[in-house]
Amino acid sequence: MSTTLPHADRSSPRYEPDESVGELLGRVASDIGALVSSEVELAKTELRDEANRLGRAMGFFGGGTIVGWLAIMLLSLAAAWGLGELLDSIPLGLLIVGAIYTVIAAVLLVLGRNRMREVHPVPEATIASIKEDIQWLKQQAS
Repeated sequence: MSTTLPHADRSSPRYEPDESVGELLGRVASDIGALVSSEVELAKTELRDEANRLGRAMGFFGGGTIVGWLAIMLLSLAAAWGLGELLDSIPLGLLIVGAIYTVIAAVLLVLGRNRMREVHPVPEATIASIKEDIQWLKQQAS
């Protein structure tokens, strides 16, 4: 007749009678360290991607600002020339060019604003993963 307890299955791969509580706690600490390390790497990757998106959005804002500045200069020159010559064809041409630059600046600024709205500085995937890990740890503790 066997003296083993019915709930202690020695053929189970998890049954390791030679491990002490300290060794088990050491493994848990090691696993938690590896988990934290992988979460940090995920956060770095996610933040790097968001920083790239932010850089592209700022490029549109920069382009819009430069083109807007050119528009203001041309429109100012055209208005000054137009006041001086009243209905001459050269100022009319300068006004048209200035208006085109204004439209280009507006389009670039709208594109930059739209790209800026796509930037999410909070690492959402990392937060979701950490929440899952916390739930898993709570289940393991109970």
